[in-house]
Amino acid sequence: MSEHKNSNSWTLALVALGVVFGDIGTSPLYALRESLNHAKPHAGVPLDVLGPLSLMFWSLIVMVCFKYLGFITRATNQGEGGMFALLTLFRSAKKFTPQTTAGVVLGGIFGACLLYGDGMITPAISVLSAVEGLALLDAQLGTGLANYVVPISAAIIFGLFLVQKNGTARIGVAFGPIMVLWFITLAILGVINISAYPGVFSALLPHHGVNFLLHHGHESFVLMGLVLLAVTGCEAMYADIGHFGRPPLVRSWFVIVLPALMLNYLGQGALVLSDVNASLKPDYHHFFSLVPKPALIPVILLATAATIIASQAMITGVYSLTQQAVQLGYLPRLKIIHTNPDVRGQIYMPQVNFLLMFACLALVFNFKSSTNLAAAYGLSVALDMTFTSILFFLVASHVWKWPVWKAALPVCIFLVFELGYVSGSLLKFFAGAWFPLVVGLCMWIIMKTWMDGRGILYQAMLRGRLPVSFLVDEIKKDRIIRVPGTAVFMSASAEGLPLALLHHLKHNKALHKQVVLLTVRFEEKPHVADAERFEIEEFHDDFFRVVLRYGFSESPNVFEDLCDALETKGKVKRNAITFYQSREVLLTNGPGKMAEWRKKLFVLLSRISRPATGYFDLPPRQVIELGIQLEV
Repeated sequence: MSEHKNSNSWTLALVALGVVFGDIGTSPLYALRESLNHAKPHAGVPLDVLGPLSLMFWSLIVMVCFKYLGFITRATNQGEGGMFALLTLFRSAKKFTPQTTAGVVLGGIFGACLLYGDGMITPAISVLSAVEGLALLDAQLGTGLANYVVPISAAIIFGLFLVQKNGTARIGVAFGPIMVLWFITLAILGVINISAYPGVFSALLPHHGVNFLLHHGHESFVLMGLVLLAVTGCEAMYADIGHFGRPPLVRSWFVIVLPALMLNYLGQGALVLSDVNASLKPDYHHFFSLVPKPALIPVILLATAATIIASQAMITGVYSLTQQAVQLGYLPRLKIIHTNPDVRGQIYMPQVNFLLMFACLALVFNFKSSTNLAAAYGLSVALDMTFTSILFFLVASHVWKWPVWKAALPVCIFLVFELGYVSGSLLKFFAGAWFPLVVGLCMWIIMKTWMDGRGILYQAMLRGRLPVSFLVDEIKKDRIIRVPGTAVFMSASAEGLPLALLHHLKHNKALHKQVVLLTVRFEEKPHVADAERFEIEEFHDDFFRVVLRYGFSESPNVFEDLCDALETKGKVKRNAITFYQSREVLLTNGPGKMAEWRKKLFVLLSRISRPATGYFDLPPRQVIELGIQLEV
């Protein structure tokens, strides 16, 4: 979506409603309901309703307005945000010991991994919460549709993942207008029902939230874990800052999103306060009870569309996160399909899509309701928020050179809320909060194993390398037969001769007239300027080393950039280029210092990893792979 940056700021604000604020914008479907179901309000005790409402309001103010829009969205790497961008900013300080840096990086990677759990739960809970409006429709009309909430939700989720391969460019155009209609509907429903109890506006005063926490002891921690549901989606705001820039997000939030959310929450609270006993009935739905009967079916359809958009934004976010992880070397190379030839940023990852779909469907069939899923939702978001705050403090104090007190003051305020969210979510651990934690831990183990394994493999490959001067001497002495064409040997390192070249020379006893040693590097910054795209070094006549550089948010165009580099040294016959890539066959009996089960996991990950030539989308008829056995 990089093309968005050239659009009008108000147009970007419209598009951001669907892409950025879809998750937080559908929270009224379940957030206050879960908080009040836990608080169990009593007739004549307004604090039981005003307290949770106040906590939600101030969570939105502190976490969204103050933390993310006020501070975190300013911590960008070349305008790009997200956990990996923040990590690369931290690493740029280079003021910490290797052990400290490694520890912080591993913690940050774990924070990023937690978003995979969030990406699995968001579509499930969002779609379920919208389709559950059929239960209220069933109570009014006796349609019998309430019995089909789970299969209908599963069918919608299945269809959503099924269309991902077609790209989101066309349906994405409708996201903004649909979400504008959704937020207008939220505001109107809230305004209509606030008249039932106008005193609900006092919930905007912070003392109601404080008093509620002080009077409910242990239960107040659980409530904080549920209040968190109102601010899920904040990380999307930071991750998508590179697509839109900060001003459009600020406009969307303050002009449309925040007023609509608060009016709707106040409307729900007013309706409960006007008849507390009715709100305690098992079939009571806090959001859909706001809707006049004639408008119930259209609002259910609109809510379903809004939750699909929220789910789509999260799915796209997981694709982008995975692509960044791959290009920073945290995950094996996975298949990436560019769904729009004109926009390199729009991608589809079939393996990730299948795993997300399977997990979402499993969650729907296992938990069966948004209330049950609410127990699983939140812990990953709360921990990710906490990691973001800690990393922000390190960046502000060591990269931006802020005084410690200046960096620590806002972070301490953030942590007061976030530690409350984490504590409340942990208390729901056995009720389902374990799920995103297990998902995050599994992803962290996979990333850590891949990083360690690649380090061991890199050392193993270096042990068998020869210096470039060895081959140059052989060429100068005419000891090697030369054949027409250009041979490009892919190499992970810009040092020595790649093993693929040595094996090719050993078995074929000849070399092409033009030889290129090609290394593709992903830098710890989102984008690399065109002027810095390639570096070319000439060892001998028609014998070069080319290093191509890309940012971790870029989609590499290796073939075109390589041809551009070679054209600076003369003419290039594109059809005469042959790419050689070593395909390592790994054995686990090597000297690498890694547990046996992790070595086996690394071998498995290596098998599913795409060869560099395939990952870089090189012409398939111009690629030759050479098998090489290595011990790790």
